[in-house]
Amino acid sequence: MSSGRRDFYEVLGVPRSASQEEIRRAYRGLARKHHPDVSKERDAEARFKEISEAHDVLSDPEKRSAYDRWGPQWREMQQAAAAGAGTGRRPRGRPAGAGGPGPEGVRVEYSDVSSEDLEDLFGDEGVGSIFGDLFRRRGQATGGGGMRGYDQEAIIEISLPEAARGGRRRLRVDGAEVEVEIPPGVIDGQTIRVPGQGSPGLGSGPRGDLLLRVRLLPDSQFRVEGRDLHTDIEVTPAQAALGDTVEVPTLDGRARVKVPPGSSSGRRLRLRGRGLPNPAGPPGDLYATVRIVVPKTLGDEERELYGRLREVERKGGRRRKRAAA
Repeated sequence: MSSGRRDFYEVLGVPRSASQEEIRRAYRGLARKHHPDVSKERDAEARFKEISEAHDVLSDPEKRSAYDRWGPQWREMQQAAAAGAGTGRRPRGRPAGAGGPGPEGVRVEYSDVSSEDLEDLFGDEGVGSIFGDLFRRRGQATGGGGMRGYDQEAIIEISLPEAARGGRRRLRVDGAEVEVEIPPGVIDGQTIRVPGQGSPGLGSGPRGDLLLRVRLLPDSQFRVEGRDLHTDIEVTPAQAALGDTVEVPTLDGRARVKVPPGSSSGRRLRLRGRGLPNPAGPPGDLYATVRIVVPKTLGDEERELYGRLREVERKGGRRRKRAAA
């Protein structure tokens, strides 16, 4: 956000999609913890005030809607909108601020005030008089008489295979179609910058950038830790005891790995370089965790062999007990 103040959702520790009950529950827990009469922290009073302000805004549907739309400037923009109502002007906010899901895997978290919003509220002349000095100062940096638009943030949800191979994706953000290049090897939390696709600038200033924060979707086969992948492989008791070569799923097919003799459940087998690619260094690894699975049904020969094995194990156990005594 463009303001130095913390985001109210962050203050309460709730997502932008939180229900009123979730907001109320989060507020009650934090208020009890940080109340100046209870907390020994030096900044308890300031923290309590911050929590109370966040709750006051987010628990009120009208205030929350304005906050989602305008961010930290919501009070000023609401007042300006009311002042402009007599002129017939109406602010043209973007619906992105609420953080709801967008089409094609995009969730817009927050977007700052655009030049169109300000011009609708104040008119071209009003914008020029209010921001004229700022235009002149910032114009030196932008090469003209305007101010660069704000960067706009969003979340892009992608699958693990798409993160591994990269590719191009056409997205629709705030009603505009944007083509995004997803580099191979992106990881959860990484930001993809799309130049010139953020909020429009003021005056002759350039547009800001679109910042897409990557969120990896859950995968049915792999668990992801950074660039490393984790999966499970099922082996029979005989394979675990005697060792064997088994197949392991990977991002680009299947690989074969040796299960050493005497492997127990939970043993991890490492396949170097078979995790997510890394454009700036070595790729991640793939870890296959052994899970010993006993057959649910046995044939006659298998039942006979397991029976003989059980007798051998019992005799071995009795010998060990006698030796220990």
